[in-house]
Amino acid sequence: MDDSLVYEILSVVEEIPPGTVASYGQIARLTGREKNARLVGKILSRAEFYGDYPCHRVVNHAGRTAPGWFQQKSLLEAEGVEFQSNGCVDMKKYQWEA
Repeated sequence: MDDSLVYEILSVVEEIPPGTVASYGQIARLTGREKNARLVGKILSRAEFYGDYPCHRVVNHAGRTAPGWFQQKSLLEAEGVEFQSNGCVDMKKYQWEA
């Protein structure tokens, strides 16, 4: 994978303020790759190899956290993000307006 692409995506993730979330698709759009939300997810799953980034602030379009990453919810809650009864983030309330 091209390191410049990785760092381009991670630099956008780095801008997400505490207490807000962005979707994979939103990150893809902000980097000019509208159809590559899955690529964003793949890069974020390996972000630890590139440094310390707030990847916990990225959820799917419905506000669902990453499968198998159980700490993501508690990291978001520590920043004041609340979860709905269905376990998802309220995207209308917490989505980052880039």
